[in-house]
Amino acid sequence: MNLDYRFRAPDLLDLALTHRSAGRPNNERLEFLGDAVLGMLVAEMLFEAHPHASEGELSRLRAQLVNGRQLARLARLLDIGSDLHLGPGELKSGGHRRDSILADAFEAMIAAVYLDGGFEACRKLVRTLFSDLVRAMPRSRKDSKTRLQEWLQARSYALPIYDLVASHGEDHARVFDVACILEQPVDLRFEARGDSRRAAEQLAASQALQHLEQGKRDD
Repeated sequence: MNLDYRFRAPDLLDLALTHRSAGRPNNERLEFLGDAVLGMLVAEMLFEAHPHASEGELSRLRAQLVNGRQLARLARLLDIGSDLHLGPGELKSGGHRRDSILADAFEAMIAAVYLDGGFEACRKLVRTLFSDLVRAMPRSRKDSKTRLQEWLQARSYALPIYDLVASHGEDHARVFDVACILEQPVDLRFEARGDSRRAAEQLAASQALQHLEQGKRDD
């Protein structure tokens, strides 16, 4: 396996590469831990790389990087398949090439590095493996509230006011009506509805920004 890490406890790596078809013990518990560790470390990288991205945008970017197909691709680059321990049935059916098995082994390997070398060693490895992928992600657009604020500030106008107009529905399915109020360049009011107050504010800000930008083009 082409891994830039030397294990102090090789048995951990051996366990990470043991599929459940080979019996017990196997890599299922390590896979569980590796999934959590990997998700957190990739989230940290995206948080740093996209300072203006919303929670939803960051979640979508992480999902594009931490998924079965992508992890299987990385596992192939590391040649994990050649070192997998599989049961006779999986060996016969080519399990060492299967995306799901490779992705699971990749996550288990991340957990093995975490347990063997500690957090910083694991962090260093994940950053090495994912740095090019994170850099290749499209730059996140600033959210509508931020863009509206910047548009107004650039022209020395007053900042928008967001007013909760009403909320409806049961607690588990509540919707919110929010108004975005502009005092400059002229008095304007834009209302929107969302499944959270924050979402409604973003939609109202988007409407206000579209109106202002359209007016600028029409001048």
